[in-house]
Amino acid sequence: MYSVPEPEVAERMRAAHGLAATKLAVTAVAPAEAWGWRGRTLSRRVQTSSGPGWLRLVHAPAAKAGGKLWEGPQAAEAAMPRTLPRPRLKDHLTWTAGPDGYLAELYEVVGEPTITADEPILRTAPKLDDGWWATLRRSLDTIARVPTDRVSIRQAYLDRAMPQYLGEAVDTKVPAWSTAHGDLHWADLTGPTLTILDWEGWGVAPAGYDAAMLHAFSLLVPEVSALVRLHLNHILDTPAGRFSELVVITELLQTISRGDSLDLEVPLRQRAAVLLNHG
Repeated sequence: MYSVPEPEVAERMRAAHGLAATKLAVTAVAPAEAWGWRGRTLSRRVQTSSGPGWLRLVHAPAAKAGGKLWEGPQAAEAAMPRTLPRPRLKDHLTWTAGPDGYLAELYEVVGEPTITADEPILRTAPKLDDGWWATLRRSLDTIARVPTDRVSIRQAYLDRAMPQYLGEAVDTKVPAWSTAHGDLHWADLTGPTLTILDWEGWGVAPAGYDAAMLHAFSLLVPEVSALVRLHLNHILDTPAGRFSELVVITELLQTISRGDSLDLEVPLRQRAAVLLNHG
C-alpha cells in the first residue's frame, strides 16, 4: 500500500468507493484502506452476500477510462488457467462522473499479505521456502504460454528508450517474445503462500520480462536477487532473459529520471554494465 493521497483525491476516491459498494451490493467491513500510487486505486475488504470480498476501485481521467489497463483483469479472468495462484474476479462495473472515470472490481479475499506493503522495491529479505519459489517458477512458465493479442511492451518503445538510457550501441531487437504479467514486483506477490495480484498490464513482452523485473526490484537485497537468479535461471540465464533485464533496467532508469526509485540507480547501472559486457 502507498500512503494516503492529498485530501481532495482521498475524499473523491472514498466517495466513489462507497458508491461502488452500493452498486455492487457489498458492505465495507473494516476501516483499513489500501491505497495505490498517488491515489490511483483504493481497496477495502467488504462483505458480500456469499462471504468476504475485496473491492478495488481504479480511477482514470474519463477520456482514458478504457483500453488495455482497464480491461486487463477481466481479460486475465477469461484467459489465464485456473491453476494460476491469483484472486478470482467476481464482478465489476465502470462509470464516469464529469472528468473522472472509475472501474470497480470485486475479488475474492486473499488471506496472505504482500511481500512488501507500500512499494515494489524489496529492502529486507522475506522468509520464502523452496515451495514458494517452485510455485513462482511454474506460474511464470504457465503465463508465458498463454496466447493473447494484448501487448505489454512494444518494439518501438525499446528502439527509442534503450539507446537513450543504455547507450547508442545497444542492440534493441527483441530476441523472443512471450506473455507476461507485466508488473511482477514484490508488492504484487504474497507470502508465505504465493498469490499473484494486479493483472492490469499483462500481455506480450520480451521473453523473461517478469523474471527480469522481479530481479531488478531485488537488487538492494543481494541474497534475494541471487535467489531470483537461482530459481529462475532457466529464464534469466539465456540471451532472451539477459535482454529482458536490459529492458527492465531501461524502464526503471526512465522512472528514476522522473524522481522515483532513486536508490535503485546505482545497482541498476552496475547490473547493466555486467549485462552489456556479457560475452
